[in-house]
Order: sequence, then C-alpha cells, then structure tokens
Amino acid sequence: VSLLASRLTSANVPLLVTREPGGTAIGERIRHLLQFAPESVSMTPETELLLFEASRSQLVRQVIQPALDQGTVVISDRFADSTTVYQGVARRLDQEMVGHLNDFAVGKCWPDLTFLLDVDVETARTRMMRRVRPAAGIDRMEQEPLKFYEAVCIAYRELAAREPHRIRVVDVTRSIEEIESEIWDVISMRFSHLARMIPARRRRPRAS
Repeated sequence: VSLLASRLTSANVPLLVTREPGGTAIGERIRHLLQFAPESVSMTPETELLLFEASRSQLVRQVIQPALDQGTVVISDRFADSTTVYQGVARRLDQEMVGHLNDFAVGKCWPDLTFLLDVDVETARTRMMRRVRPAAGIDRMEQEPLKFYEAVCIAYRELAAREPHRIRVVDVTRSIEEIESEIWDVISMRFSHLARMIPARRRRPRAS
C-alpha cells in the first residue's frame, strides 16, 4: 500500500489511503473494540459481523464516497471481501446474509480492482507475528488457530476464482520489488490514464 501510494503521490495523483476496520473516528473506536478491548473476549460472531459492517458503513459514507465524488483515487487496506471470508466462511455465518449486509454497508462503492496478496498460512502467520507491537500485544483475531486461517486462505482463493475480473491474485513469496512491479503492471493495464501520468521505474539490478 505504501509503495503504491508513494508512486501515485509522486505524480500528483489525488489520493486517499484508508484501512479497515477504522478510517474514521467511529471506525477506530470499533477497531479497538474488535481487536484489543477486554470485553471482546466474549464477542459473538454475529456481533463481530455487525461491528465490521458498522465501521465500513461509516467509512464509505464519511470518507470514501466523498473522495470518489471529487475524483480522488482511493486505496483501502482491506474491505468487504474480508467480511465475506472471515465472518461468512471462517465464522460459519449465513453467507447470503453476510452478502446482503456487505451490500448495505458498501452501497455502490465496491472496488474497481482488488489485490489478493497470496501466501501459505504458516508464512503469513510468521509475518503477522513479526508485526506485533510489544506494547499492544496480539489482537483477538490474531489469536485464532491455524485451522481458522486455513479456512480463510481457501475462501479468499475461491472468491478470487469467482471474481477474476475484479480480484487479482499476487504471489507474495517473492521480493517486494517483484510484487510492486506486478501490482503496478496490472494497474497500468486496467487504468491506462494513471500509467500515462507516471514514468516507469527502473528496476534495481539483482545481486549476483
């Protein structure tokens, strides 16, 4: 996200970067409740689902839609697909209901293009634990067992297979430079007006 944002910002492309859950004052309070609040230990899957949708609804209407209306490019770190997978599949909630709630929260603000950063569960968990801040500790979602994340991984890949035009799967076992290059190549093909605004970067030579 940061590398793509830097590339767009350097070309003076109007840009907004946000994240889920969060992105608004209300959303950040919900994020804390979902991740770290002591009360979240007893949270039911249904409550979790509705809190994610509440945060998303606020983000879309307060931040994303106004930005789009002004011609701003929006990058969101996670969005409704996460709820489709985590709550609809891994939490085993009714998937049709989850879909309806996603549509209600998102409205017409579905992404034009989504990148699924694909990696095996063990590698993903190792990377996730490296990012844990000692002061904050492991959040509630990160405490789920490997079986939970295996279900998440399978569900994401199945979702990508169902929506190949919108969702692009990117192998992230490679170098950051290779990943960034592939993502930009896809964006350049899909949004040619952005490609014309930004000169291609020279790739750094690999060490022999």
